[in-house]
Amino acid sequence: MKKIILSLLMILIAAATYAARPVKQWGQLQVVGSQLCDNNGNPVVLRGVSLGWHNLWPRFYNKKAIKWLADDWHANVIRAAMGIQIEDNYLENEELAMKCMTTVIDAAIKNDLYVIIDWHAHKMLTDEAKAFFGKIAQKYGKYPNVIYEIYNEPVEDSWESLSVYGKTIIDEIRKYDPDNIILVGCPHWDQDIDKAAAAPIKNVSNVMYTVHFYAATHGDYLRQRLTDAVKGGLPVFVSECAGMEASGDGPLAPEEHYKWINLLESLKVSWVNWSISDKNETCSMILPSAPATGKWTERQIKPWGKMVRKTLRKYNK
Repeated sequence: MKKIILSLLMILIAAATYAARPVKQWGQLQVVGSQLCDNNGNPVVLRGVSLGWHNLWPRFYNKKAIKWLADDWHANVIRAAMGIQIEDNYLENEELAMKCMTTVIDAAIKNDLYVIIDWHAHKMLTDEAKAFFGKIAQKYGKYPNVIYEIYNEPVEDSWESLSVYGKTIIDEIRKYDPDNIILVGCPHWDQDIDKAAAAPIKNVSNVMYTVHFYAATHGDYLRQRLTDAVKGGLPVFVSECAGMEASGDGPLAPEEHYKWINLLESLKVSWVNWSISDKNETCSMILPSAPATGKWTERQIKPWGKMVRKTLRKYNK
């Protein structure tokens, strides 16, 4: 009887930690055609959560929170959103930004998670981004966990200018990191994926292009754009999404959100949910009364957070 109980416990432990060890399972990611794949060329779908702006919610940038999101929420990727705007951002307080980012990156590596290093800006800052990504690639480029998101959400930049920017930052990263995945933003808050599909950046490898959606605002028209891009051969990664209006507020739209999830799953496109933060808005998943270090109870998780946790646990088994 003891042997049976022990075997059952081992199975339960393995099931609980499976989703928390994707890097051990998949290793060095690569892009094959339009598909994100593991080191053997098999399709992979990353599903996880984004932390909120580091300069607004630094309290969640800690190793215990990352471990909790892996173990309990079953996230297999964490996005660390390094704020380049608003007060106390990277440009104004580099020490805080690097402390937050390195803490999360180190925790992701320790927990065998993939981690997106997100330059969370809405305007182009080529020199500053080049310097940052060169430095971060030298430090972390040897780890297969790392994914670089080189421009969160361009607003007014044309695809022509973004292509030049993208090639500049990609080349800088590749000086130190020859193979980790790089995510490139596209115009109009990451909506105009059709423009990237029509003229992707040339002579680069392991590069993907990002789409962001908020389900109550972005419907069939954007789903069709994404579908056309993927079926046309463009590697697409949804690095930010949520189930309410694009403002991050307003009522949840579960039916529209699950239309998106069903589409992404059918196309094998990775997706990351926004955000682990505690602002009084719909897209913030955690209540201010919750601890910074995870172990959140049902009462401490807001409705959107509960939706995200349930969905992640469904797909990342």
